[in-house]
Amino acid sequence: MPNRNQNKGKVAEREVAALLQDMLGLPVRRKLGAGRLDDVGDLDGVPDTVIQVANWADALRAVREKPLEAEQQRENAGASFVSSFVRLRGGTWRVVMTPQQWATLMLQVLA
Repeated sequence: MPNRNQNKGKVAEREVAALLQDMLGLPVRRKLGAGRLDDVGDLDGVPDTVIQVANWADALRAVREKPLEAEQQRENAGASFVSSFVRLRGGTWRVVMTPQQWATLMLQVLA
């Protein structure tokens, strides 16, 4: 029997992939194999970037935990950038980063 939370996560990942495709014009898609020790994020298609997606009932917990998990995935992938998309109650998305993750991105923008 399929896990309800897994299905919810897959739907959220597809939704964020479509959102990023629309916004960036890139071919973004779900990655397979989440949860492995060598996990490298949920989405593929944004260059040099690991993207984590969370659609949890406890959005505050996702805000606390997902950027840290994504950082490990960024290291696994050897990527420069990372972001976590967290769904809030009501269906809106927010991009969450640690201050260091944000600074890394901004230093590249300013270079």
